[in-house]
Amino acid sequence: MTAEFWIVPEALDDLPAILAGFDRPWWVAGGWAIDLFLGAETREHEDVEISVLFDDQEALREAMRSWELHVVVDTGVLSPWESGDRIELPRHQLWARRAADAPWSLEILFELGEGSDWVYRRDQRIRRPLSSFGTRAAEDAGGLPIVAPEIQLLFKSSNAREKDEHDFASALPALPDEARGWLRSALTTVAPAHPWLERL
Repeated sequence: MTAEFWIVPEALDDLPAILAGFDRPWWVAGGWAIDLFLGAETREHEDVEISVLFDDQEALREAMRSWELHVVVDTGVLSPWESGDRIELPRHQLWARRAADAPWSLEILFELGEGSDWVYRRDQRIRRPLSSFGTRAAEDAGGLPIVAPEIQLLFKSSNAREKDEHDFASALPALPDEARGWLRSALTTVAPAHPWLERL
């Protein structure tokens, strides 16, 4: 990491306060979504990610107006999120920090919605009711809203790194049958030769 990408993640417990002015849905994403689903920290996490809907981006900008918000425009390249700049695919990611001299502390990912459905931005054949895009962590894990584990694993499957393989192996025994079946069906559609399918 260069100084420009100095990252000190926000504490998960602080997210509700950070997003108190954002009256739209949001979910903890990434590896933390898996560990919050499991109710245990199974590995170290270098960042904290949340997901919100593309359609709610102006509400997010207003709720976080005191923050510095930058758009990821290419791998490792950030650009200030200027007023009036609407984020559209293929751009789908922000980094946020509390001030210009503060570390980056929160990654924000945008999700597609279409009517009452969530749509997988990497392959729009995959969709499900938006109401089931997320779930909640157990109360003893903070009760935070999280991306449903089967959806988070679908994202992790596309270019599985060591930490993604870890998250899949950790989550698999705990996945309910319905979630396991959904992930198997989605992977069969987008990557029919994916090695995870044999384990699902």
